[in-house]
Amino acid sequence: MKSHLLVALSMLGVLTSLSTTATTAPVTQVAVEFDRYFEQQLAEHLIPGGVYAIIEGDQIVRVRGIGVRARGSEDTVDPYTVFRIASVSKTFAAGLAAVLADQGHFRWDDPVINYVPDFSFRSPRFNQGLQVEHLLSQSTGVMPNAYDNLIEANVLPDRIIPHFKKIDPMCNPGDCYGYQNVLFSLIEPIVQQTTQKDYTTLMQELIFTPLQMPTASVGMDPFMATENKALPHVRARGGWYQSTVVPSYYRFAPAAGVNASAMDLSHWVMAQLGHYPDVMPEHILAHITDKRVRTSRDLRRGHWRQFIQDAHYALGWRVYQFGDEELVYHGGWVRGFRADVAYSKDRQVGLVILLNAESNIVSELSTFFWSQVFDAIHIAEAEQALADQLLSEEE
Repeated sequence: MKSHLLVALSMLGVLTSLSTTATTAPVTQVAVEFDRYFEQQLAEHLIPGGVYAIIEGDQIVRVRGIGVRARGSEDTVDPYTVFRIASVSKTFAAGLAAVLADQGHFRWDDPVINYVPDFSFRSPRFNQGLQVEHLLSQSTGVMPNAYDNLIEANVLPDRIIPHFKKIDPMCNPGDCYGYQNVLFSLIEPIVQQTTQKDYTTLMQELIFTPLQMPTASVGMDPFMATENKALPHVRARGGWYQSTVVPSYYRFAPAAGVNASAMDLSHWVMAQLGHYPDVMPEHILAHITDKRVRTSRDLRRGHWRQFIQDAHYALGWRVYQFGDEELVYHGGWVRGFRADVAYSKDRQVGLVILLNAESNIVSELSTFFWSQVFDAIHIAEAEQALADQLLSEEE
């Protein structure tokens, strides 16, 4: 009897040791493996440069830049190298708008035409139903990417907006999903009219400065004036070649106008995890991530489709059901750059990936990390439960 007890206690000691290690360090353990995988993938796909950051709670577990800022250059990518983050800018627009709405500058259910009176659909009966919230939840009802072709043709915003008088929504605003850049960016004149400040100033005062994001900015001029910046690369003739930075999407700042480093975005993720409550309190974070409209097409997205069971758009963020876990995510893609930012509020873990090339490996990197980290956490929990059970039985 005594020998059986000793064996049981010995097993319990091993299990407790294992579970303590696993529950206190699963993210750190995965970070080591992810670092090797990140370096391997960038080398295999000849990506000029990239950087990642792994966040846990209010700490950066690991951040590392690999490669160069521009092909043929010796200037290396580091944690403070600034990239264009493209559509990840939408998360900032939603955050800023949520702060301003909370301050009472406007209401989410205000009709857009209250602030942009010249805007109209072909059938004016739809106009009053288009609310501020519909812009940032991608639920305007309009066909996906409406008039993005004009953005890419370098047409000015004031000349694109009148084109919406030629079309009607596919459904009533609020009832269906349709990803937008032009319509999303109508939040800019709304926040400017209701605060009497320009969008860039508001972002700096209410988001960048209080969140300790020293290298973040909005617009093309600040990006070009930044010395430590990554330059864009596009694929041609089997390799990556440096491209030019163009102003087109910069003109739609809420949709794609933010520049940031991995260090900047790490603090942005910490804010989403609840560690800057003076800037983004819990009720604002909850409102931003409240699911607005289902995005069924995301269930067929490349590497993501083998992991996600459901997908929605919230306000400037996507919300994925990643197995048993909820993952808040947004990706960005603009000429020569890719970006992915995601976090698990429940697990207090976040990931930032920035590349200076238009490569789809960003999705493979993201899904690799999240599948690994969730598996590690689940194993740690199972080991802890078993250790707790054995301890309870022996008592």
